[in-house]
Amino acid sequence: ELYDFDEMVSIASTGGPLTPEGFEWIYNKVKRDIWVASVSGGTDVCSGFALGCPLLPVVSGRIQCRALGAMVEAYNEKGEGVIGEVGELVLTKPLPSMPLYFWNDPEMKRYRESYFDVFPGVWRHGDWVKIFPDGSLIIYGRSDSTLKRKGIRIGTSEIYRVVEGMDEITDSLVFGVEAGEDDYFVPLFVVLKEGKVLDGGLRDRIRDRIRTELSPRHVPDEVFAVHEIPRTLNGKKLEVPLKRMLLGARPDKAVNLGSVSNPDALWEVFEIAKRSLENRHQPPRK
Repeated sequence: ELYDFDEMVSIASTGGPLTPEGFEWIYNKVKRDIWVASVSGGTDVCSGFALGCPLLPVVSGRIQCRALGAMVEAYNEKGEGVIGEVGELVLTKPLPSMPLYFWNDPEMKRYRESYFDVFPGVWRHGDWVKIFPDGSLIIYGRSDSTLKRKGIRIGTSEIYRVVEGMDEITDSLVFGVEAGEDDYFVPLFVVLKEGKVLDGGLRDRIRDRIRTELSPRHVPDEVFAVHEIPRTLNGKKLEVPLKRMLLGARPDKAVNLGSVSNPDALWEVFEIAKRSLENRHQPPRK
């Protein structure tokens, strides 16, 4: 009603596939015959892995194809390429823009641990991906931040979409930590809108919404309110560093503290999660 989109040819989104709801909104509210190009790549390789293509069909929720020259595959745990299954995103042949080494890593130990420790000689990027028979893809997010409950992989973005759609909440963070034998701890941290309080009723509504819109496996063990969600300077949530810190890694080894935009938020979440884990391991009082 306010703008003329007749000359608009395409809209691009990055970081991973646009959600099906995002596709629906664009085609219903912006333009019916627009090309939606969802793309994804990696800072590490200064390049894209999966891109849009104006010659191919657009499938809601997916990236259209793998980039030219990017030998992207989905590997299962045996290091076998799979189609139609979720696997590790790997590059089976080099890209010209891949890093050759890390600074202050003369023996290339950190470099190998970062990319080549799981599948020898094959670059493992650290994302879950599904490649469909038609060549389209879904990238689900970091494989080391993906929650895994009773053998079921859960993308954190699924939980964020539901939780951050609630009127009381502006931001959220969730991750999973192996808390002992057969124990997997999933805390959820939320930032509330001004004037809102995280009481028992809101906790129940959060859990009910997640259970209804996703599944019982998605429901967090605990829900905490914090002032901010810790992020990197480019806006990424610090799920993986917090998990590593709670598993015993030194903070300066778990994350480059100079790249954290709000260190106080990192420590706030860490201390809350640490106390909750410790209480989880306390024997019940008689």
